Amino acid sequence: MEDLKGNFNWSNFYSCRRMIRSQYPNVYNLKIRKKLKDIVFEELRDGNKILDVGAYDRGLREGIIDKFPSVIYKSMDIDRNNFHDYYNLDEISESFDLIIFSQVIEHLELKEGIFVLEKLFRLLNRGGKIIVSTPNIHHPNRYWDTDHKTPYRYDELGGILFSLGFKIEKIYRIYNAPLLQRFFRIYIASYLHKYLDIDFARSIIVVATKK
Repeated sequence: MEDLKGNFNWSNFYSCRRMIRSQYPNVYNLKIRKKLKDIVFEELRDGNKILDVGAYDRGLREGIIDKFPSVIYKSMDIDRNNFHDYYNLDEISESFDLIIFSQVIEHLELKEGIFVLEKLFRLLNRGGKIIVSTPNIHHPNRYWDTDHKTPYRYDELGGILFSLGFKIEKIYRIYNAPLLQRFFRIYIASYLHKYLDIDFARSIIVVATKK
């Protein structure tokens, strides 16, 4: 079993994961939301300073600034083909009220992913929040991209964050589709999905607070 340093240890992680499962016994118990943006808007307040990690083309920025004009938005990504405020977490010396870490952690080895989460914990103001999303491994093909390295169950991701000192506020499944398709999946076909243990929700999102 890989040795992981810092604030993480395996026994604490297993205990934290059990606590997450006691609160959310099954992936199908997680509430369904349409979009990451909806959750970001709920957690943001005017005047907050936000860091979007793995921001790609900074696609969230316009919607955030339109709704919250006084928010300070900054992005970090290793891709230098797009403009970002930072290209390495080690460059960052300021702190933030909200950090978005969306569809990134699965691209990292487990040890590296935990190390990044520890760094993000230090970049948050006390009481600040992190929003982490990753592919839902119960979906039949969502995780299987060639550049994905580490799959996470919802309780594993929540357990890791909890073990690093975060308080888990909410865990969601993300599914967005036309109205009739959503109705069919959520209210009619959901029993079959549960029986087969194959989910239609493409991602999971954990919202956590720095205690």
